[in-house]
Parts: sequence; C-alpha cells; structure tokens
Amino acid sequence: MAEGVPARGGLRERKKKATRAALVEAAVRLAAEHGVEHVTVDAISAAAGVSTRTFFNYFDSRDEVFVMVGADSGVRVRQAVLAAPPALSPLDVLREALAAELEEVEQQQELWRLHAEVLGRNPQLLARTLGARMSDELLLAETIAERIGAGSPLFDGDRPAPASPEEQDRRRALTLYPRLLAAVGSTAVRVAFEHWCVRQAEVTFAEVFRETFAHLAAGFPEPPVPDEHGH
Repeated sequence: MAEGVPARGGLRERKKKATRAALVEAAVRLAAEHGVEHVTVDAISAAAGVSTRTFFNYFDSRDEVFVMVGADSGVRVRQAVLAAPPALSPLDVLREALAAELEEVEQQQELWRLHAEVLGRNPQLLARTLGARMSDELLLAETIAERIGAGSPLFDGDRPAPASPEEQDRRRALTLYPRLLAAVGSTAVRVAFEHWCVRQAEVTFAEVFRETFAHLAAGFPEPPVPDEHGH
C-alpha cells in the first residue's frame, strides 16, 4: 500500500464510511419520497439507525447531507494522487485514483439517480452542490499541482471549502495544466456515468470509465466511422 494513504479496509475507516453512507442514503430516499422540506435531521438519523448527535458528527446541517455527497471520496482521491508511484503520468494517476473510488457505482446507480432528482427539484441545493463541487475540483487541481512540482504556495492538504477572497488568490497561484486536468477528470466521471446509465445492458460502468480515459490519453483522435455492418 502506498505510504501516506490510510488503509481503505481499516475498521475505523470502514465504520465511518458506512455511517456516512447510511445517512446520505436515508436522506436521499426520504427526500425523494416526501420532499426535502418534509425531511428532518431526526427522521434521517432514525432511518439510518443512529442518533441525532451522530448525524452532527458528519454534517453541520440537514442540507449539507445533500450537498456534501462524496466529500470523503474527494479526500481519498487527493491522497491517492499524492501517494501514487512517481513513474505514472498525471492522467494515469488521476484515472487510477478515481477508479478506486468508483468501484461501487454500478451498485449505487439508483441512489445516484434519486440524488439527481432531489437536486433537480430543489434549486437551492443544486446551486450549493455545484459550488461544493467547484471547491473540491480546486482542491484536486492544487493536489495535482503539488504532485508535479507546480504546487500553489497556499497548498495545505485537505481543508474545508475556502472563502471567496482566498479562493481567488488560490486560483491565481495555479497554472493552467493542473486546473485543466482536474476539470477534465471531473467531467469525465460525469459523462461516463451518464453514458453508462442508458447502456447498462451492453457494458459495465468500469468499461465505460476506462474507455473515457483512453480517449483522453490518446489525445481525442476522431473515432473510425462504422461500416454498414456496424464494425
């Protein structure tokens, strides 16, 4: 295992991940069924089988459970990027880090779909979620910059979303390459998932994900036109 990356299989890590996942799933399912406005922290906690106090060990508010989906995953991706073997290219590093976090996507497809529906019906949550994802993408860009030796002087690892003035300073401190690679990686995951959702009978998510990054690694050459037999 790479030095500096916590054991994914460690008991404490597994328990924390399971508790957070249970709270997220309970919140999303309750909101999909009853509407966000009718969902309380007490109801989410009860559905997840934990106390309200435990809920606030993971989230600061009810809305955050919808907005911060995948926050722990982002931390692990950044840790994996920093700890990956030096011989790997930045694109390969990002692909492998993301792939390790997306192993359960096919089993969680319904939950992803319900979460998208909840956000679509609640513009305020959608706006906050997009903001959180942009901040997470900036953290990933800083991590990539740190790995390739072009690190931001403001880099300090995994920290909460920054205030606006600091974020502007951080963006100015980053070069184009890490920002572009982080954005491409985030977009690749979204497009791969959307593509797989309508082709589940034909291909696995892992295959779509790998093909997506193969296109990126190849420099996006135009694919051959299928012949009359579809080959």
